Parts: sequence; C-alpha cells; structure tokens
Amino acid sequence: MGQWKNINPIIENRLFLGNILAARSTRSLTERRITHILSVCNDEIPAEVPESGLTHMRIPVEDVDYADLLIHLPGACRWIDQALRGGGVVLVHCYQGLSRSAAVIAAYVMWSRRVNATQALEFVRSARDQIWINPGFQEQLVLFELCNYQPSPANGIYVKWRHGLDHRLRAAGLLR
Repeated sequence: MGQWKNINPIIENRLFLGNILAARSTRSLTERRITHILSVCNDEIPAEVPESGLTHMRIPVEDVDYADLLIHLPGACRWIDQALRGGGVVLVHCYQGLSRSAAVIAAYVMWSRRVNATQALEFVRSARDQIWINPGFQEQLVLFELCNYQPSPANGIYVKWRHGLDHRLRAAGLLR
C-alpha cells in the first residue's frame, strides 16, 4: 500500500476523490482547478458559502453499515455527470476519503460506464489504493446495479432492502 494522500485523481484532471483536508485546502482546490465539491458527510467546508465560487452538494450520511446511501446515488451520479459535461472539475470527499466518497465515485463509474460493482471498485482502487468501503455500502453498490441505477421508493428492490434494513434497526433498538 502506498502513502496515504488527501486527494487522488480518479479520472485524470476531471474527477478527484479526497478527504476533508483536501476539501478544506484552498491550495489543493486551486491547484487542481476544482469547480464542484460533493461532500458525503456532515462536516462543514468553506466551499459551502456562495462567495467561494464553488458549486457544492451534500449527502448527509454517516459512515455506518446501516446508513442509506443508496437513495442518494442517482442524484449524485447526475450531479457529477452534469458538472463534468459542463467542463467542471469535481472533488468527491468524505471525512477520510476511504468509504462514503469512494462508494459514490464507484456508483458514478458503474452508472456512467455500465460496469458492475466489482469492476467499479477495482477501477477506483487502482487510482486510490487506500479505499475501504464499509460492507453496508458495498451491498448498496450491488443493489444500485440491481435497481438499474434508479433506486427509489417506487422500486421494488429498493423497497424490499429498505424494509429489511428498518426491521433490523428496530430489532437492534436503533430505530423506533
């Protein structure tokens, strides 16, 4: 395993995967000409203020197996794609740049290239070898493909998974 980095290019000079330090570093953002930041966490970053000149999106999920990242993936993929098609440069980050943001980038690779979860994870890992996606998010990447990249409350596969998740959370006392 190589040296851990704050930021790595996934698609050269267009799509980056990083951690909170990369998202908060004006130098890091400027050097890479970042125009769009997708935060897959609740931590605040300077790009959220309009004066930053950056376009920002947030997916407020924790890095826990039972967090529902799946429902956010279609919107995230469309947002990244629109930014790239418009000539933007995108940073997707979470706190450590290992799990949540890596799962979102893998979903984008799946969605844009129509590859399966394993192929997408191999692609992302080839650019950032330190990724470590939690098992719940790995399962959700498989479900993302099974839902034809469109999980929603109207999609039977999503509904069945979500019902099972809610049942397990109630049984564990994590959901009322």
